[in-house]
Amino acid sequence: MYNIPKGTKDVLPNQSYKWQYIENTAREVARVFNLKEIRTPVFEYTELFRRGVGETTDVVGKEMYTFEDKGGRSLTLKPEGTAGAVRLFVENGLSSTPMPVKTFYITPAFRYERPQSGRLREFHQFGIEIFGSPNAETDAEVIFAASTFLNKLGVKAQLQINSIGCKTCRAEYNRALKEYFKPRLNEMCETCRTRFDTNPLRILDCKEEGCKKITAEAPDITDYLCPDCRAHFERVQSLLSALGVKFTVNPRIVRGLDYYTRTVFEFVSSSVGAQGAICGGGRYDGLISLLGGPQTPAVGFGAGIERLMLLMENTSSPFPQPPTADIYLAGMDDMSRNAAFILANKLRQGGINAEADLMGRSLKAQLKYADKTGAKYLAVIGEDELKSGSANIKKMSDGSAEAVNLNEIETYLKKEKKLW
Repeated sequence: MYNIPKGTKDVLPNQSYKWQYIENTAREVARVFNLKEIRTPVFEYTELFRRGVGETTDVVGKEMYTFEDKGGRSLTLKPEGTAGAVRLFVENGLSSTPMPVKTFYITPAFRYERPQSGRLREFHQFGIEIFGSPNAETDAEVIFAASTFLNKLGVKAQLQINSIGCKTCRAEYNRALKEYFKPRLNEMCETCRTRFDTNPLRILDCKEEGCKKITAEAPDITDYLCPDCRAHFERVQSLLSALGVKFTVNPRIVRGLDYYTRTVFEFVSSSVGAQGAICGGGRYDGLISLLGGPQTPAVGFGAGIERLMLLMENTSSPFPQPPTADIYLAGMDDMSRNAAFILANKLRQGGINAEADLMGRSLKAQLKYADKTGAKYLAVIGEDELKSGSANIKKMSDGSAEAVNLNEIETYLKKEKKLW
């Protein structure tokens, strides 16, 4: 017997409709925000993530699934969606198309980390990336799209926002951080001691309890923002308030990836474990030029589908009922079972979810199966029904029945469907 690899998960027939519900909701949000779908490969050249995500990040340093192909090229399973989306934007010349370029994706991603509640080694993301606009309105639109998505799912989460500034104001802030952390380095984890020299801002993202106590008293980056970054951040807050989106400013949010500039944000919940971010993102104005494209501002987010599903299950958010057959056609003997099989497939061509016996069951067993699977209507076809050309269509919810011509069942069910 073969077992599933650690950190992965099967999607069973009684669960797949939940995935479809979340994905369909994501696509509907994308539609109303006029976002166009993109799809990128599951693996990319490793250097894309080293440069794009950042050498000092945990993702690149500890979590990537990297391998050599038969040609000796280093490839990596995508650990997140943004770097591949930016590569697509640059490689396909989308910078020459009308701006902004508004995109979304639903994609698997892979990180080698300790599996925990809602966090797997193979996971899935709904992401939005908007390229071309430097304005705060774009930040607010992306955050509002994320809020709309979560609200449509019935997910309750708290929005936290921050600005991590630009290269100019961040340089001054990094100096202030080094002054604060230097006398405390011996009390900090090895990773943070390394980050002290390479990227002190990333120390604020450490999850070690000892380091978290130290970073709690560190200087706030919002005190070091340059005038342009401060005005941009204030404009984002003003727009979110005008849109009725509640938020808190959390100066400790820096996100785990190096490409962010200015606005960063997270939607967090305590119902999915200690690391409660279910959706996060921000602005990354320097990433496209870093990866070989023209200087182009951009902003986006990613939402983890598994974590959303866990949160919805933990908080009784409203999943729809799983889909069931519109009608089950039961046959009384070999001839009528054959007729039921042919009729079911004709109904399917008309868009009706129809079922007929595939197991050679007795009539009694067919009726029991139809009831167990939740078919909305039932028709029993026998010798009399075949001669008369009509059958009683039983409504399973209340037991009422109506005689319907076999050739008119499709019309009858489509009329009934409008009442469901």
